[in-house]
Amino acid sequence: MPPFDVPEGDPFGTHNLPYGVFSIPGTQGRTVGVRFGDHVLDAGAAAHALGSPYASLLARPSLDPLLAAGRTTWSDVRRALTAWLTVPSHRETLRPLLHPLSAVTLHLPFEVADYVDFYASENHARNVGKMFRPDAADSLTPNWKHLPIGYHGRAGTVVVSGTDVVRPSGQRKSPADPAPVFGPSVRLDIEAEVGFVVGTPSTRGRPVPLGDFREHVFGLCLLNDWSARDIQSWEYVPLGPFLGKSFATSVSAWITPLEALDTARTAPPERTHPLLPYLDDTDAERVEPGGYDLRLTVAVNGHVVSEPPFSTMYWTAAQQLAHLTVNGASLRTGDLFASGTVSGPAERERGSLLELTWNGRDALELPGGKRTFLEDGDVVTLTGWAPGPDGTRVGLGEVAGRVVAG
Repeated sequence: MPPFDVPEGDPFGTHNLPYGVFSIPGTQGRTVGVRFGDHVLDAGAAAHALGSPYASLLARPSLDPLLAAGRTTWSDVRRALTAWLTVPSHRETLRPLLHPLSAVTLHLPFEVADYVDFYASENHARNVGKMFRPDAADSLTPNWKHLPIGYHGRAGTVVVSGTDVVRPSGQRKSPADPAPVFGPSVRLDIEAEVGFVVGTPSTRGRPVPLGDFREHVFGLCLLNDWSARDIQSWEYVPLGPFLGKSFATSVSAWITPLEALDTARTAPPERTHPLLPYLDDTDAERVEPGGYDLRLTVAVNGHVVSEPPFSTMYWTAAQQLAHLTVNGASLRTGDLFASGTVSGPAERERGSLLELTWNGRDALELPGGKRTFLEDGDVVTLTGWAPGPDGTRVGLGEVAGRVVAG
């Protein structure tokens, strides 16, 4: 099929146009690409061929220069790309610059500066509380509904979809063990999440208010926060996640710009506790709806095990950004902050094996055998979409990883 004849309803039509970085096997160099149907447009070459002033931003081996350019430029570039792909007179110029996805290699699209992971799903937090604090009066910790809880991760181990994940080793100690032992994790898990990519930096010492979210955040991607639950449970008191999380975090090769998701904006769940002013998003005239209606799917070895709804997340990405900068911490181009596990109220909406198997008590029935936690050779794939304009769907790509022995 000719590359411009994208089928009606394709989730990667001109209403979407996510950004990535690709290379063509057998050639040297990487460049910015834009997904269009089942092809990728060489955005830098297109800009050069059409005499665009954005060629210097797009003919790069990373999205970083575009991310740093700011919201006005992001909007201008998006309008230009839409015009290039819809105006018939450009077709002959662009046709040789559209490459089949099957013929290119996709890379990590930006250099991750800092990485922060949050804990924003009330359903997930309550499930974890019920498992590990069954005698507590409330399954949530006392601070949970007052601030977005998070931890600082390891940016250097963020990898692009398709990268193998080596089973980590570390200390672990079950309640029955007299002393800790060392070895490969036997409770390797996933967490279905959404990551938000910062473009415009901020000044150290100046918090970013809720209303400035779209001035700093370029777009979002799917994210899998791989988790070694046995290592995590032994190390996390009193300082929180460390080696149980830092060995790998997988992200999609495609970054969906926020402008492609305007139709998917939605109000977050009703707040049950009053919020401090810097987190208060109840004034619709001051702050636009902070939630996103994203539909995720989790598959293990091709078998769907969960469909978590992102619209149920208690804390929004705008609140997370406001909280992580409220102490004066600055943003850098390429900062990545993740939502935390996305889990809905139903059993088939839980975004981790920890919840789906209730801490290993209830094995999942898969075509290849039962699972509580991941085995070597297992492939986990997260996919997603969001409602788009005029009944379309905005595809969020996928993030996949295969577990290999350490």
